Amino acid sequence: MSVSYRQPGVVLTDRRFTVPLDHADPAGETIGLYAREVVASDKADQDLPWLLYLQGGPGFGAHRFVGRPAWLGRALEEYRVLLLDQRGTGHSTPANRQTLPLRGGPAEQAAYLAHFRADSIVRDCELIRGEVAGGAPWTVLGQSFGGFCTVTYLSLAPEGLAAALITGGLPSLDAHADDVYRAAYPRMERKNAAHYARYPQDVERARRIADHLLHHEVTLPNGYRLTAEAFQTLGILLGGGEGSHRLHHLLEEAFVTTPRGPELSDAFQEELQGQLSFAGHPLYALVHEAVYAQGARPTDWSAERVRAEFPQFDAAKALTGDGPLLLTGETIHPWMFENDPALRPLRGAAELLAARTDWPTLYDPARLAANEVPVAAAIYHDDLYVDTAHSLRTARAIRGLRTWVTDEFEHDGVRAGGPRVLDRLLALARDEV
Repeated sequence: MSVSYRQPGVVLTDRRFTVPLDHADPAGETIGLYAREVVASDKADQDLPWLLYLQGGPGFGAHRFVGRPAWLGRALEEYRVLLLDQRGTGHSTPANRQTLPLRGGPAEQAAYLAHFRADSIVRDCELIRGEVAGGAPWTVLGQSFGGFCTVTYLSLAPEGLAAALITGGLPSLDAHADDVYRAAYPRMERKNAAHYARYPQDVERARRIADHLLHHEVTLPNGYRLTAEAFQTLGILLGGGEGSHRLHHLLEEAFVTTPRGPELSDAFQEELQGQLSFAGHPLYALVHEAVYAQGARPTDWSAERVRAEFPQFDAAKALTGDGPLLLTGETIHPWMFENDPALRPLRGAAELLAARTDWPTLYDPARLAANEVPVAAAIYHDDLYVDTAHSLRTARAIRGLRTWVTDEFEHDGVRAGGPRVLDRLLALARDEV
């Protein structure tokens, strides 16, 4: 039973669906999905086309808007919007340390989690489209990993799409995870350089924190074991429009003077555990590298292995000189499944996923080359999370895709740029510019 209610300027309806866990076995086990329908209050009774929003991640439920901010307000001028909690996230049969033991041991958990990639998400969307749109094609807006899913949608079920809009989410069609991270670490280094150029005082602050962690055992209030490597992953903030400023404000309150000498402040630790813990989005850690996997080659903790090729990211080595400590971001490492209490019970399943050698193909180059769906993609210059060169190569491989390459925004441009970003993509898809 769907329930409708109001917020300023919008009518919201909670929608729930039942889909197969394994779409190859439609009569088998099922899972539940949740989505929130949003329509402008003054258009609630109108027959509007649908726009499906696919959130970035993997592992995050759809953004919980209040009213009609950012891109949503522009979308509601002409669409009825569906904000989907992709399988395993939000209210869609959550997959986490509390629920996954219901599956059994690590082998059963890993087998279950293998069904939480873009191919399964797209097939979920097709079943949902039949229910809410009566089978009519809809427009999809995919942000980041949602864009990866959109390219899979164009490969598996283009007949379901009236148009495809992608923001910061054009994946390589054939790169292994190793290729992704070999391209990523140099981008991370550039983002570090830009941050320290803006805030040169942060060079010494970051070095001091790392040195403290190399010589002291620190456990955050939530049980997270804070190491120098874990601290370095705060570099993920540098991929957002306000991330450099947020990182600066965080670093400047790191230490307080106590009767025992300088210690990491409670305020710093409180903020840090919110940034580092995967309690709210464990799928991000569990299947992050798997979203790149296709075929027989395992991911095998790719980000960790490739990091060894970039010794400038080694904290201990950095502190032997006087250069800056390099922060990392958008990388998952095996030690996270020891440091983070939200991930510790899932280490066995993560190891099995990293070793898996029978991943289905996510993209169909031949079908993409013959694409007839209007597609527009925003590509953010030097995006921390998605390699620009990979995105441009994929853009050339999808027939008819039109790009907007910009350095006006970082990876979160669809939120920061609001209606202007969506306006530009709609105009490109409609061949109006």
